[in-house]
Amino acid sequence: MRRHIVHIALMAGGALWLAGCGMADVRSPVPEFMRAKAPEPAPLEAPPDVKRMLGERLDQVFTAASQPAHVRVSEPRHNLRGPGWTACVRAELVSVTGKPLGTQTYRITIADGVISDRRQVEAEDTCMTENYELI
Repeated sequence: MRRHIVHIALMAGGALWLAGCGMADVRSPVPEFMRAKAPEPAPLEAPPDVKRMLGERLDQVFTAASQPAHVRVSEPRHNLRGPGWTACVRAELVSVTGKPLGTQTYRITIADGVISDRRQVEAEDTCMTENYELI
């Protein structure tokens, strides 16, 4: 009986020891042939037609109450922080009380053909040096 328990314990320990060999990732210190293959990078999607998107759905960036005028957009750039694209949008806006706010610039994020985020740019943002085209 004791002999069977020892055999089972040795078999289980050997199985666990061998199972560890199959879990080597790309950065593990094992020979190259034992490492897992690095995942292929996802292919870049085609740049979106930002002018068309904003022309159809300007309300995704600006509220109707802000009365956006002279809307201009920059060329889309691949988002370095994740999937998708970014672009800069400028427009002359009006506040809720009707006072002119002047030119406001926003950075929009486009993922899967949809504007997923918009943020007002800050002084150090690259939107200040972009070239803009009127929509």
